[in-house]
Amino acid sequence: MMAAKAVRIGWRERFARWALRRHGSDTRTVLGQHNVYVLPSLAGWLFAALLLVLLLGSINYQLNLGYALTFLLAGSALSSLHLTHRNLRAIALHAIDHPQALFAARAGALAVQVDPGPRARWGVQLGIDGGEAAAIDPTAATPLVCSVRWVPQRRGVQPWPRLRVQTRWPLGLWRAWSVWQPPLQAWVSPTPEHDAPPLPPARAIGHGAVAAGDELDTLRPWQPGDAPRRVVWRKSAHGPLIVRAATPAALEHWLDWDDLALAPEARLRRLCAWVLAADRAQLRYGLRLPGQLLEPAAGDAQRLRCLRALAQHPQNAMDRR
Repeated sequence: MMAAKAVRIGWRERFARWALRRHGSDTRTVLGQHNVYVLPSLAGWLFAALLLVLLLGSINYQLNLGYALTFLLAGSALSSLHLTHRNLRAIALHAIDHPQALFAARAGALAVQVDPGPRARWGVQLGIDGGEAAAIDPTAATPLVCSVRWVPQRRGVQPWPRLRVQTRWPLGLWRAWSVWQPPLQAWVSPTPEHDAPPLPPARAIGHGAVAAGDELDTLRPWQPGDAPRRVVWRKSAHGPLIVRAATPAALEHWLDWDDLALAPEARLRRLCAWVLAADRAQLRYGLRLPGQLLEPAAGDAQRLRCLRALAQHPQNAMDRR
């Protein structure tokens, strides 16, 4: 049983490599006669067996109506073969290289635009080759952006998985499909640590190096209740009272590899969880990794930089403490 399964997987991989060469090297491909394949489905094979039984019965009993029914059903099956292949032909697929975060061992999404061309399509499915496919029904002349579910098994910079688009429309007797692998790379970050501890303590910053706990002062007009010690007498000598209003210094968090006494991959998972926590709280944070330093910042661009730095960190990184 295991040997038969290995042989089947081997043939499938060889066919997939051959089929991929029939697509271009661009992020967009068009399905046509040279890269859409058709075979009977399980229902199709059973239907063929039924036709054979009907034919043998008609021959044995000399049933003219049996002949008519057999050839009518056979003609319908052959007509559906053309319609099944035509349902995929001329569909254009465009892989979208978007910066959405992907994490190892977690379900993520890859964006693919499906352009059906001048006519509507029915019963089309799109998914990872060898995995579960999702149904899409693009209407005529209306490109549709589809999310393809993918669960990467490891972190790092890796190529996109093979995609499979298929259909069994209209009768389910035939299965038409095509296999395509976009020439794009996916950045897969480490799996965030579950129930990670709180972020490291923040540090105060100002217009330069300011020690934690210092304050930056701004000036404003005096208001009732202001303490006399905050009055700036030099600026208030010839006009209204001016007071010094203390404003807290800006804070930033440093996520440092060397501050963690964990195994290398465990450090990456915790740093990944801290990056996501700091981004959700809209904090300024920086990241220190062996041989790499990302200055403190906030926003989507900072999150993307940090996650990509964690994704491409060497697999055999030594625990530098």
